[in-house]
Amino acid sequence: MIPFLDLKAQYRQIKPEIDAAVARVVSSGHFVLGPEATAFEGRFAEYCRTSHCVAVNSGTSALHLALLAAGVGPGDEVITVSMTFVATTAAILYSGAKPVFVDVDPVTWTMDPGLIEAAITPRTKAILPVHLHGLMAEMDPIMSIARRHGLVVIEDAAQAHGAEYRGRRAGSIGDLGCFSFYPGKNLGAFGEGGAVVTDRPEFARRVSLLRDWGQEAKYDHVIAGYNYRMDEIQSAILNVKLDYIERWTEARRSLAERYDELLSELPFARPEPPRHARHVYHVYSVRLQRRDDALTVLREAGIGAGIHYPVPVHLQKAYAELGYRAGDLPVTEELANDFLSLPIYPELLPDQATAIASTLRNAGALRPSEAASNRAQHSQSFITRSCNRRAS
Repeated sequence: MIPFLDLKAQYRQIKPEIDAAVARVVSSGHFVLGPEATAFEGRFAEYCRTSHCVAVNSGTSALHLALLAAGVGPGDEVITVSMTFVATTAAILYSGAKPVFVDVDPVTWTMDPGLIEAAITPRTKAILPVHLHGLMAEMDPIMSIARRHGLVVIEDAAQAHGAEYRGRRAGSIGDLGCFSFYPGKNLGAFGEGGAVVTDRPEFARRVSLLRDWGQEAKYDHVIAGYNYRMDEIQSAILNVKLDYIERWTEARRSLAERYDELLSELPFARPEPPRHARHVYHVYSVRLQRRDDALTVLREAGIGAGIHYPVPVHLQKAYAELGYRAGDLPVTEELANDFLSLPIYPELLPDQATAIASTLRNAGALRPSEAASNRAQHSQSFITRSCNRRAS
């Protein structure tokens, strides 16, 4: 058996440090927003190369509070993508705003900057790109568009701890960056956790207030807030794991290179990281002509595999009220139908990667990325439908 993710193996490697950290918190009797959280905030801000970090209880909470801190609220629109976990959309709706989806680039699978300006209306308040699978979106054109139109940029970096774009870390380019420390993430807690990073002190202060009932001091509530605090045990665990994140990241990148080599004889299709990007491979996905058949073959061989994500957000029943339909985001929909995620984690052995690739080679041919010549047609089709939907 080769699991899709092996958190037990990771724990075994750092068990003494983890156990000591948890025991330290239990002995202290301080369980919420204490010295461990403060230490982690400082260290993670340094890791992300930002001035501030505010630890919260989940990546969803991080997105929600970042939106609120940026002034996003009822009547506003936030431009984002549907090729993401539903938390991105849910957080926008929690703020009272409306998600407006643009399609992703067929090469990188992240937000297509060429579609953003056509989606901007007088109600647009923010752009929320998602760094999918550990590869950052093309941030320079996104930031340029945002500055021209006076928009806030919030990075969804839930899958991109340590990823880089032209030498800058995920979370440090936009006005705010949001992270998840869900157990399966590249930097994962032993439960839920999240953080907001920023270089703007006013945003950091507002997020800090909002996560703790709007308190400046105990029982001194200056704004209405939430109970989104990170607990000390998760903070202590993250402090231990932060010492290993770069080592683990390089292991993921080495495994990705191994997959690339082992599958090179096939018409191999995966997101293509630009030379100026550091992909951290939270997920390693490939496009398959017969994806579901290949998934069955892998699972029958005892190999864990997954799909990130089989149904895009805009086609989920829970978000039907947003008014999107099949065909509105063609690249997103094609990817959702095609791609398959292979096991990739630091503890995966080279021989296991070889076995996975061998099984995949026998499971069906890979499909090349969508031809660039179709991109303009897809984009124009989306723009026309988006304009018609707003007009109605």
